[in-house]
Amino acid sequence: MMGRTRIAIFVDGADWHTRRLTAAFARRGAEALPVSLSACGFGPEGPAIPGFDGGLPDACLVRTISAGSFEQVTLRLGVLHALAHGGVPVANTPAAIERCVDKSATAFRLAAAGVPTPRTWSVADPVQASAILAALHAEGRSAVLKPLFGSQGKGLRRLDPGMALPGPEEIAGVYHLQEYVGAADGGWFDWRVFVVDGRPLAAMVRQGDHWITNVKQGARCHPASPGGVLGDLAVAAAAAVGADYAGVDVIRAPDGRFLVLEVNSMPAWRGLQAVTPVDVAQALADLVLARLASVSPVSADARRAG
Repeated sequence: MMGRTRIAIFVDGADWHTRRLTAAFARRGAEALPVSLSACGFGPEGPAIPGFDGGLPDACLVRTISAGSFEQVTLRLGVLHALAHGGVPVANTPAAIERCVDKSATAFRLAAAGVPTPRTWSVADPVQASAILAALHAEGRSAVLKPLFGSQGKGLRRLDPGMALPGPEEIAGVYHLQEYVGAADGGWFDWRVFVVDGRPLAAMVRQGDHWITNVKQGARCHPASPGGVLGDLAVAAAAAVGADYAGVDVIRAPDGRFLVLEVNSMPAWRGLQAVTPVDVAQALADLVLARLASVSPVSADARRAG
């Protein structure tokens, strides 16, 4: 391959994660450039990516996708699809990102692969949703109502027996309901397992002061082993959605079963990095460069030339 390897990190703002990734790529002799997908589009020759002199990056790592209207997000995903179609390695692939961003698609993929999860329903009809909730309440169970698109524990509602559903206008017209599972030993905690290239790289326990245990919601991070049943389950979950890397959230139910709650295809890892000696950014950079190494050098040089 001629010239220096150039990597696009798709992200909004040069944050802590971006700086770690840029340094990790530099240690491997590659130049990484942060680019917002909101600045990307299409021209007569195909995808237009700022900062690459009319050419394309050799490979891409997707950290975040800029929020926006349905049309804007569709365009941004379209750029990722076009890059992948043109032979540019993209991690995670746009297909994997779409499966994880849409919680109903994640639930379907996990169930189809036989990965154990809490019972989950996604419906648009309020009458159907009310019937599902009533059946759970009749069992003495609670439900968690989640935004179909959402992360970091935002917008979650726990619907205990006696509570009613909100109107469809409050939840963008889709009821994504998951059976509430309390932790096996009481209290509020679960695990985040970081999977990279088919292996459980690192893990942590997330302990909260309430039932939402996301770090962004104030949960405390504690070190945990990524191996054993926990790691195997996380790897299976990442494979089910086709993710090259993922943050997989796992809980142990009161009956002792480990269940997958979420699969995040664009996970942050600052909290995890604080409790693990593993360099997560370096593992991600190595993943992207390994994908690039499997691509024809001639094709990569042609992309660089534009």
